[in-house]
Formats: sequence, structure tokens, C-alpha cells
Amino acid sequence: MENQCLPKKVPGFCSFRYGLAIFLHFCNIVIMAQRVCLNLTMVAMVNSTEPPHLPNGSTLETLDDLKGTVSTGQHGIWVKWAPPLERGRLTSMTLSGFSMGPFIVLLVSGFICDLLGWPMVFYIFGIIGCVLSLSWFLLFYDDPKDHPYMSTSEKDYITSSQQVDLPRQSLPIKAMLKSLPLWAIIVNSFAFIWCNSFLVTYTPTFISTVLHVNIRENGLLSSLSYLFAYICGIVAGQLSDFFLSRKIFSVVTVRKLFTTLGIFCPVIFIMCLLYLSFDFYSTIIFLIFANSTLSFSFGGCLINALDIAPRYYGLIKAVSSLFGMTGGLISSTMAGLILNQDPENAWHIIFFLMAGINVACLTFYLLFAKGEIQDWAKETENTRL
Repeated sequence: MENQCLPKKVPGFCSFRYGLAIFLHFCNIVIMAQRVCLNLTMVAMVNSTEPPHLPNGSTLETLDDLKGTVSTGQHGIWVKWAPPLERGRLTSMTLSGFSMGPFIVLLVSGFICDLLGWPMVFYIFGIIGCVLSLSWFLLFYDDPKDHPYMSTSEKDYITSSQQVDLPRQSLPIKAMLKSLPLWAIIVNSFAFIWCNSFLVTYTPTFISTVLHVNIRENGLLSSLSYLFAYICGIVAGQLSDFFLSRKIFSVVTVRKLFTTLGIFCPVIFIMCLLYLSFDFYSTIIFLIFANSTLSFSFGGCLINALDIAPRYYGLIKAVSSLFGMTGGLISSTMAGLILNQDPENAWHIIFFLMAGINVACLTFYLLFAKGEIQDWAKETENTRL
């Protein structure tokens, strides 16, 4: 149970937990920069406006899966570091780095390719990643109460707002497999990563083949989607915590609201992109909104596991990420095949497939998602009062 007797004065934005979120934010920027730079430099490497062949898409998604293990490991941090009413803003602050990374790399990679050559893109972001990795080993501690640089008041605030230390117990595998709220999270992670992986990987290709712009303009146009995605992610985290702290909506209502915005809004704008875009500017506007609104999921299904099973949060995120990365791999591979075999109708086929998956997964989530701790995730023995 959560202790309601919290310290009256608690550190706010200028605190270590927010500093940790900002540090992870920059780590995620670099992770995505290293991942996305290949998507744009690929255009320079092949020096062609033709769609990339299947091996390129497969290579890209293999790299995506390797980077995905890093984001999975981050989710377990907030079980101990995030007070319940700050989960939305802290996790969204962290996850929004995945949107800012593509914005930065797509903004500057075109210029770097033109001025210094495409290999320098990898050297620059690789060096920054090494510096952040070394800093992480020095600054991070698994448990806030063990950190030597945190104030006592902040330690008391974080630990008093968390659940008590949970005793070990056997993993309720059978109950988890039967849990529809858990499957709702996993299914929507599949849709989110399917959609996100395709948009991250193939937005530069779409702009290059449909709008016929050079690599520098391609980078600038592609980057706008992620700037707006960054803003949507931050807004989602702040609003979700605001609705919960003011008791405007219940937890499950907040999660369903932001999941709907994050999964269904891209479908709307993708359909607008196919049927209502008549010129260069309308195409860019719809493409930007299709990419950016996906980030509303940061306040929805992407942190819902922390509501229903904080004890198993890390495990659930690992499993849902595994399913999601499988979806990302399939989406990238199928997109490559479709672009190679049917260039004229490829984008319509790909976008309709993505829309169908999003709608189906969202429907399942709205039917079965929950916002309270499930019975199989509660203490069953050695309960400490």
C-alpha cells in the first residue's frame, strides 16, 4: 500500500530524480540518433531515389532491436525512483528523448553528409554515446536510498511514497498468461512499435520517393515530425499526472484516453495523407501529425504496467518490448518487400495494413485495460503492515 504521510516539503524540478530523468532523456536522444542516422545516410550511401531493398530494411530493424534492449532496461528504474503521482511526467520526460533523437539527427545529418561525408555522422554520435555511457556508471544507483548525493528529504519522499519492500515469491506465470489487462498492454506495445518502427525507418524514403527532395531537405522535413512528437510526449506526461493528481479522471480512464490518442490519431492522419493531401505542404503536415501523435501513448499503455503490476513491471516491459520488436521487425521487412514488388501501390498497402493493426489493437485495449493492481501482482505472504 502507498503511504499517504509524505513529507510536507519535497524537492521539485530541481531534484535528483528529475536530474535522472533528464540524463536518461539525453541517453535516449543519443540511442535514437545512432539508430536513425542510418535511415537517412542510407539515402546518401545508395545515392538513389529508389526504395531500399529488403536487406537494408532488415539490417535497420536488427539494429533497432539491439537498441531496444536499452529502453527495456530503463523502465524498471522508475519502479523505485518515481512516486506514483509523478510517474507520467518522469517516464514521458525520459521516453521523449526517443523523439528528440530523430529530430536532432535528421536535422543535422544532411549537413554533415554534405560537408564531411556520411561516415562522420556515425563517428560523432558514437563518441557522444561513449561519454554518456561512462557517466551513467558513475551517477546511477539502483535504489534511491543508497545514493550518496541525494538529499535526505528527497530520499524520504521517494521511499515513503512507494510500496514497501516486496518479499520474493514465485512468478504467477499461469495467472499472467490468463490476464487480459496484461495482454492489452502487450498487444498495444506491438501496435505502437510496429507503427513507430515503420515511420522512423521509412519516413525519409517516403519523402525522397514521393516528394523528390535532396538529402539536406529530406533531413529537415523528416526532423519536423519528431519535434512535434517530442512536444506531444511531454504534454501527455504532464496532463496524465495532472488529471490523476486533481482526481479529474481515474487511472484506467487516463490510460485509455492517451492510448486512444496515441494509437488512433496516427490512423486518422495517415488516411488524410492518402486521400486529402493535394500538394507538398498538405503532405508534410499530415505526415508530421501521423508521426507526432503516436507519442501520446507515453501517458497511456506504455506505463500502464506500472499501474497493474509494479512488482513485475520490468518483466512485463521486457515481454511487451519483445513482442513489440517482433512487430517492428515484421513491419520493416514487409514494407521492404511491398516497396520492391509493387512500387505504385506500395504506400497505400503499407498504410492500410498499419491502420488495421492499430485499430484492432486499440479496440482490444479499450475492452480489457485496467488501472488497479491485479490480484496476481499483490503480496501473498510475509505482508508487512
